[in-house]
Amino acid sequence: MFNRLTLASAAALLGLAACAPDPAPAQAAPELQLLLPLPEATTPDINAADLAVRIKTLADDIFEGRGPGTPAGEASADWIAAEMARIGLTPGGDNGSWFQSVKMVNQSVDPATSELVITWPDQDELSVAFKDQAVFWTKHQNTNTISFDPADVVFVGYGAVAPEYGWDDYAGLDAKGKTVLILVNDPGFATGDPALFNGQAMTYYGRWTYKFEEAARQGATAALVIHETEPASYGWDVVTGSWSGAQSDLVRSNGGADRALLEGWITRDLAADMFAKAGLDFETMKTAAKTRGFTPVTLDGLKVRGTVNQTIDAQTSRNVVGILPGATAPDEYVLYTAHWDHLGMKQGQPGDDFYQDDIFNGAVDNATGSAAILEIAEAMKSETLDRSALFLAVTLEESGLLGSAYYAENPTVPLNKIVAGINIDGALPIGRTRDMVVVGYGASQLEDLLKDVVAKQDRVIKPDQSPQAGYFYRSDHISFAKKGVPMLYADGGEDKIDGGVAAGKAAAMAYTAERYHKPMDEYSDDWDLSGFVEDVQALYEVGLGIAQSTDWPTWYPGNEFEAARKESLGQN
Repeated sequence: MFNRLTLASAAALLGLAACAPDPAPAQAAPELQLLLPLPEATTPDINAADLAVRIKTLADDIFEGRGPGTPAGEASADWIAAEMARIGLTPGGDNGSWFQSVKMVNQSVDPATSELVITWPDQDELSVAFKDQAVFWTKHQNTNTISFDPADVVFVGYGAVAPEYGWDDYAGLDAKGKTVLILVNDPGFATGDPALFNGQAMTYYGRWTYKFEEAARQGATAALVIHETEPASYGWDVVTGSWSGAQSDLVRSNGGADRALLEGWITRDLAADMFAKAGLDFETMKTAAKTRGFTPVTLDGLKVRGTVNQTIDAQTSRNVVGILPGATAPDEYVLYTAHWDHLGMKQGQPGDDFYQDDIFNGAVDNATGSAAILEIAEAMKSETLDRSALFLAVTLEESGLLGSAYYAENPTVPLNKIVAGINIDGALPIGRTRDMVVVGYGASQLEDLLKDVVAKQDRVIKPDQSPQAGYFYRSDHISFAKKGVPMLYADGGEDKIDGGVAAGKAAAMAYTAERYHKPMDEYSDDWDLSGFVEDVQALYEVGLGIAQSTDWPTWYPGNEFEAARKESLGQN
């Protein structure tokens, strides 16, 4: 059992950092009770030992997987705030505190009393097995029970309405009162045609978040995404690990009334059976769905009904905000982001899908990123900055980038005063590499800055080699990019000094298969952080260069976020 280590309020925390610039007067804040001690011997130099102690602490079992809104999860946010104070940052949250409150709900489906039932054409029924065949939930926040009568089932292909691509998978369909079946990813991935959507690179239309949003806009009663490992870029075990147990969401003003009654994932095998029972072939329908002009197809004779019984727990989570004030342009900022949250705890039987351990520690995802922004903050504290540096550890990333989305809608500094931002998420400890990977390569001038920095390390930058996985739309930088802020999301390379590209790819594949969104994502003292040190150093130097200049790097011409940036800067 760990002793609780008590730090005083945010104002008193500032006293721990006597060398920090004088902040604006902070209002009183509740005591921060730390479950684990702060490090004692870190230095401004970016090094493996400092990163390791921070990663190891944040991935400790005592934080119970850093679930947003839970006592143990929020205690990890307290720890980050206290560490920011120890380093010497100024609080940048609500009312002079370290935190921005994010009101949320946790919704937990009761699998024992909830059901998804398919009525076949011969009137036999299948009660779908929760987790074995489907995972489902509701986004309605104001009721403990939702149910709907048997509804027609319609296949809507990729579920995309994309006027800029001349594409409408809902053409001619009145989806009200219907259950829609949707393929994962988008047509460009399915065909490999670079002229279709964005070719192999997933667009936002391929993300599950979009598919549920669009189904709701179309008025569907229920929306089910068909899982396939290759286009999803993860296995069914990731679906069951991520979407079972408590699901978090922001508090919605309408209580989620604008969403479908039921959302979920189903296995490919179940989907194939549904098509077969309706006299259709799943693969043939997939082929049809990747062709422009596809129109929805009803699965004749099939009906789906559902009931979701849930508990609803209203809670508050928090973004953690720290600032290093600039000397000459303090109202201009370089931003560093990382999400502190992970999946928390999920109850399972020993030997079942939680592998005799129900704590999802999230060491790689994303104790690494949280440790990195603290490491960079400590390094920058020893420098003289012209512009300010804003360090933002956000919550609810695993629930759909909700913490960063909330901040982007309710910023504590004007977004048009954020010169540029850098996001750090999920760094693999695979040792030194000859490269760094830029996710969403070809987006902004920040890549040019990174290219120059890594060249000094005798390295190069490369595009993401799995653009079909849609990683550019799967981390917190996208919340700011949508508002126009130029963002860089660069990750560790895959061309290992020891073993080359083959070894790097093997390590990444092993992580995805064995540890990603599983309890096995735990810290080990055997980790080789040498490559991560170089990556963090490079991202530090990019941000430092921006903070010590008057340049405003921006999106490349024609980028999808260029117009939003010009509008925010009054350049249109």
